[in-house]
Amino acid sequence: MDATSLTPGWYAAYTSANHEKRVAEQLVQRGVENFLPLYESVRRWKDRRVRLRLPLFPGYVFVRLQLSERLRVLQVPGVASLVGFGDRPVSLPDDEMENLRHGICSDVRIQPHAYLTEGRKVRIMRGPLTGLEGILLKKKGDFRVVLSIDLIARSFVADVDAVDVWPIGPAIKAVAS
Repeated sequence: MDATSLTPGWYAAYTSANHEKRVAEQLVQRGVENFLPLYESVRRWKDRRVRLRLPLFPGYVFVRLQLSERLRVLQVPGVASLVGFGDRPVSLPDDEMENLRHGICSDVRIQPHAYLTEGRKVRIMRGPLTGLEGILLKKKGDFRVVLSIDLIARSFVADVDAVDVWPIGPAIKAVAS
């Protein structure tokens, strides 16, 4: 057993479709620290409008554990696997996950967004999402940052003030293959 299997880390657990909330509940019952980012969405039905809290990253729940204890997660009904390469789960950076947890639990307006790989890269310097890096979008004078979790190829967008972001490096262009 190597040292990485004894050090707790954040991992993405891939779940069955629409099972994220049930999986998170089961993980709590088993004493596994987890994080299921949710966002609020208003859906319009024929006779009414309904506010729903939906998973920001459908199909994923984040878990913090020692890799040697991964069976505690893999035995939960609805969990398919821990995300990684081959048969080796890959951990997410602790500071990135803590910034994400802090930011999403605040009053920042977020919603899912298509996964982006090109655009003006920025770092958020102030506010609840401080330290996170993403791609800047301007829409009708508003500034938004698309933040991605590359391991699961998923993104979300957050509203920010222009003074709270700082450009890092040149704009990223897609490379044609």
